[in-house]
Amino acid sequence: MAEIREIKKVEREKASIHSHISGLGLDEKGKPIFKADGLVGQVEAREAAGIVVQLIKQGKMAGKGILFVGPPGTGKTALAIAIAKELGEDTPFTIMNASEIYSTELKKTEILTQAIRKSLGLRIKQRRTVYEGVVKDIKLKVARSKFNPYAVMPREAQITLATKDDERTLNVGDAIAAQLMKMNIRKGDVIWIDAETGEVARVGRAKGTEGEKSYDIDVVKQVDIPTGQVRKEKDITFTVTLHDLDLNIAAQSISITALFSFFTEREINQDIRRQVDKLVKDMVNKGEAELIPGVLFIDDAHMLDIEAFSFLTKALESDLAPILILATNRGITKIRGTDIESPHGMPLDLLDRLLIIPTRPYNQDEIREIIKIRADEIEVKLDDKALDLLTKLGVENSLRYAVQLLEPSLIIAQKKGRDNISPEEVEEAAKLFSDTKRSVNYVKEYENLLLK
Repeated sequence: MAEIREIKKVEREKASIHSHISGLGLDEKGKPIFKADGLVGQVEAREAAGIVVQLIKQGKMAGKGILFVGPPGTGKTALAIAIAKELGEDTPFTIMNASEIYSTELKKTEILTQAIRKSLGLRIKQRRTVYEGVVKDIKLKVARSKFNPYAVMPREAQITLATKDDERTLNVGDAIAAQLMKMNIRKGDVIWIDAETGEVARVGRAKGTEGEKSYDIDVVKQVDIPTGQVRKEKDITFTVTLHDLDLNIAAQSISITALFSFFTEREINQDIRRQVDKLVKDMVNKGEAELIPGVLFIDDAHMLDIEAFSFLTKALESDLAPILILATNRGITKIRGTDIESPHGMPLDLLDRLLIIPTRPYNQDEIREIIKIRADEIEVKLDDKALDLLTKLGVENSLRYAVQLLEPSLIIAQKKGRDNISPEEVEEAAKLFSDTKRSVNYVKEYENLLLK
């Protein structure tokens, strides 16, 4: 019998420069705290974004979108990520640059449609038979891959799961073994395995695991050892996107020969999407699932053309639409594909549908705090004078330039046998890597030698 696997939520990589952001940093009254949840300053923009979050939660954003406008490096992307964080942990968040719509493989409308459907989630609730417990022992058996003789793949596994009241040893096939290896499941992990689909989920680390080192701050969730039988009925909630379902239905209808090329860029038939929409509507009506509007964030929105803007304007009016957030650093400029000049390079009929939130350049105190946050996030130690120098460079040049000098400065310090950065390392890194102003001066100095 062929193994049928449910579509698991696609994990999206967070932009590393914004990995420290966990929310908008607002107090109980919705007022921004100067430094909170990884954000610093931008108090007016954060307060406005907090109101937007409340509008979304109350279902009052239908037909509207958001536009962040401000100079480069003023936190537009950070605020979009913070909005998604405020909406909930499993809220779908899709981030793309406007230039991504210009593909040689797909139509612009297809790329935007896929982005919209990646931003619409379906929270599914099911009662399933699972094997749940803390991993007491695990043994993986590997063999050479059928597709790559130089690589090994798990062929089967033997895993012992235990609760406070029961213990079982299971033999599992290659599909489950591959998940166990990919997730790096080890002794002391609390997991469950779906008895029907073979899907594996890690719940966390069991409290009081023998030989387990404890930390003051630990990113792994500590959980109690489950009670009852290892094999049990369990209510499971998981989230998939409509695009995940599109791919799943499409994969079922293609031939085996086309399977290996399917997950490259290709257009999805509208009949498949209608089939998925009907399935979603039936599940929601039966109370088996809940639709979750996510966030679609398009950066450098001025790079979209008139056709894309028209498509997004129509999408905003749809009953099934995500929260659309655009960002731009342009003022009055031409709408791409036309000779018409417009604010931010966008048609006025779309601008009328957007809540526009301006961002402003950071001041010296804000730049200093942001550099400290980024240094802590990437585990770079700075002395006070090095921090002062980086802050000065951030004010004179740009915040991004100052942040980018952190890791090169650390490399230089490590070569000198130190793990903390002093002003000497910052100065040396600044000499090696030009800021925008020095780069412009260089171009002017050697203009006759550079190609035009």
